[in-house]
Amino acid sequence: MPMLDPSQLAFREMQEDEEQMVLELLKDGFKDTENRLILYVLTRPLALLLLAVVSSGLRFLLNSFVAALLGPVLLTILALKLLLRRSPDLGCLGAYYRSGQRGLWVAVYDGDDVCGCVALQPCPQGVTRTAELRRLAVSRWYRRSGVGRRLLAFLEAQARAQGYERVVLYIAVVTKAAISLFESSGYRPTGGRSWLGYTILQEFSKEL
Repeated sequence: MPMLDPSQLAFREMQEDEEQMVLELLKDGFKDTENRLILYVLTRPLALLLLAVVSSGLRFLLNSFVAALLGPVLLTILALKLLLRRSPDLGCLGAYYRSGQRGLWVAVYDGDDVCGCVALQPCPQGVTRTAELRRLAVSRWYRRSGVGRRLLAFLEAQARAQGYERVVLYIAVVTKAAISLFESSGYRPTGGRSWLGYTILQEFSKEL
C-alpha cells in the first residue's frame, strides 16, 4: 500500500485512450469477486443438494463416475459466469457512459497514473431523483490507501450537482472490504437479489 499525497490525486472524466486501461482494471477486480461469489453459491446447502441429486441421476446415464460428478458442477460454474458477466456497459465503456445522463470518472495520481474509477447512471424510470453507483474499482497497488473512499465522495458530489437526492448500489455479499467502506460512509442495506433463496447481491443506499 503506497503512501499517497492527497494533493496529487485528481478526478476527471475517462478519456478515450484510457478505455482499455479502465476495462482491464475493472476485469481484474471483477475476476476476484466472481470466483469468490461462485464458491459462495456452490457451497450453499441447497446448491450442494441439487448438485448431488443431478450427479446421482447422471450416474445411471453415463459410464464415468467422474463425469457424473464434475459435469453438473462445471455447467453450473459456466452458467454463473455467463450470468455475472452479462452487462451492457463492459463491451463499450466510453460510448455507454457518454450517453444519457451517465458518467464515468477516473482517479489519476501524480498527473498520469490512472488508479481507480467510478460510474454513475440514473435508476430506471419510476425511481425518481435516485442515481446508481457503478464500477467503483481501485487498482491493486493503490488499494487500502484511501482512493476508494475519495472516489466515493467524488461520486456523491457529482450526484448532488446533478440534482439527485439518493444513491443506490448493488454489491456482492462476498466483498467484505467494499461493504465495510460503504457502511462506514453512511450507506445502509435496503434489499438484495437472491438465488435459490440466498442473497448474492446486497443493495445499499444513502440519502444525500
